[in-house]
Amino acid sequence: MDKTVADLGTAVGGIADGMTVMIGGFGGAGAPIELIHALIDRFRASGHPKNLTIVNNNAGNGHVGLAALIEAGMVRKLICSFPRSADPVVFTELYLAGKIELELVPQGTLAERIRAGGAGIPAFYTPTSFGTDLAKGKPVEEFEGRSYVRERWLKADVALVKAELADRHGNLTYRAASRNFGPLMCMAAAQTVVQARRIVAPGEIDPEHVITPGIFVQTVVEVAAPVQEEDLNRAQAIYPLEA
Repeated sequence: MDKTVADLGTAVGGIADGMTVMIGGFGGAGAPIELIHALIDRFRASGHPKNLTIVNNNAGNGHVGLAALIEAGMVRKLICSFPRSADPVVFTELYLAGKIELELVPQGTLAERIRAGGAGIPAFYTPTSFGTDLAKGKPVEEFEGRSYVRERWLKADVALVKAELADRHGNLTYRAASRNFGPLMCMAAAQTVVQARRIVAPGEIDPEHVITPGIFVQTVVEVAAPVQEEDLNRAQAIYPLEA
């Protein structure tokens, strides 16, 4: 099955109001900037999608990528580990103004909640956050003399992921640290949309090198020269760039 589409707009065309969207990336490493910007372009043209819940490691930096998505007013809630990163000015201002909701999740717990969602595990126990505000209202049990907090899985309607190589069936490889949350998010989402630096024919990726099997991917679009969030921020870019 050929899962490729011709353009970024088509790739994000299925994202609707109120959806939960996982976005890969650890800072700029693995962040699918072009897919995020295509989603902003769609919103500017039609007013949709909006009221999104975004799952990401941080809250975006500067005025591009995730930060631009938030600045456009498309995000109702953010689930993340690091809302205070290099330059989270957009999120900080909206949060302090009460215009965006935050669910703070320790990074290891965030990764495990996403993994659990993909593995079909509704809940698990972790000692992380026990005795802190993050554990308030959550069930606690004791195992072998230690207290553990029960955490729920995280699933999404859509995942936006950046890959290095993809074949037309959706099998993926990643470049170094850009792998981060991508494979987990592909498994935890009902639909996965991938931007890949290069798309090849089925069979051109050694099966031993495949990180994400195509069964977890529904849409692939080629972005041959993806931009890097840090480069855009060093240039003080603002998206939409013509604004």
